[in-house]
Amino acid sequence: MLAFRSPLVGESLAIQEVYKTIDKVAQAESTVLITGESGTGKELVARAIHESSPRAARPLVVVNCGAIPSQLLEAEFFEQVKGAFTRANGGTLFLDEVGNIPLHLQIKLLRVLQTKQFEPVGSTQTVGVDVRIIAATNRDLEDAVQKREFREDLYGLLNAIPVKIPSLRERKSDIPILVNHFVKHFNEITGSKVEAPSEDVSEALVGYDWPGNVRELENLMERIVILKGEGSVELADMPHGIIHSYMSSRLEGAGAVSDWEFPKMMLPNSGMDLKAVVSAFENHLVDQALARTNGNKNRASELLSMNRTTLVEKLRKRGMITPIGARAKKEEQSDTLEQATGQSAE
Repeated sequence: MLAFRSPLVGESLAIQEVYKTIDKVAQAESTVLITGESGTGKELVARAIHESSPRAARPLVVVNCGAIPSQLLEAEFFEQVKGAFTRANGGTLFLDEVGNIPLHLQIKLLRVLQTKQFEPVGSTQTVGVDVRIIAATNRDLEDAVQKREFREDLYGLLNAIPVKIPSLRERKSDIPILVNHFVKHFNEITGSKVEAPSEDVSEALVGYDWPGNVRELENLMERIVILKGEGSVELADMPHGIIHSYMSSRLEGAGAVSDWEFPKMMLPNSGMDLKAVVSAFENHLVDQALARTNGNKNRASELLSMNRTTLVEKLRKRGMITPIGARAKKEEQSDTLEQATGQSAE
């Protein structure tokens, strides 16, 4: 049983390893470097470490190094009264996106880590500070060191205890748990009564790669709960990218081409002529197959996984193929017309 109550959600082996690391790291004073893709929950891990540490009663100050212009970052760090180190004294300073700190400030940060002292902006006096540093980044800092974009000595100090956060695609078994958690959370906030997703939706969500990780999933559930208000989450509530991924995976092995595109259509409030829409979509795919094969009906029928005779019959119904008898009659009429025109000209 872990000694802390994690703000993270999940039961996968990957996230369980993170829980165990947090539990061990929290009681130490060492600097921690949290790495992982954007949206994986690096700040949540930093908060969990702080709130489970002996410094929990003291401030946790968060500085997003990627959101503050470099010319203002020095004051954000080292201003005597409002600077981050002053505000975090006795507590924890979380440096988010630490890989974005410019080189000239990396030197000053290195000195603070080494000496526990700094000179406030505009002052010549040295001030002592008692702060634990937790840093996070989605950059490859080893690569940045090789490119001389990040100091090797600073990287070594920050990386005293590394914590790697898995992406959501590396912990897909947690997706249904996270979905139910977010639906319940946003129901409580908004007063909505949205129910758990259907089986198809759960399958679609698990099958999606989530480039934006947990943050992307959270934002989607928030939007659905607010806009839907009540009822269960259905496949029709999903964005096009998730539907496309889901339908493509279901069609694999069923003769679908790799670049198959699920049509993004919404049923109008006034309804639609389904037969006409399906027919138009079918004609569109047939035309693409013919264009791709330069009109070769054998190859086009193979692309569409249908018999050649079926394809020919569809083309005939559209007037794209003229029956032999009708064609001969049409040619005879054309010859007669040409002869009459020639005699008149004479």
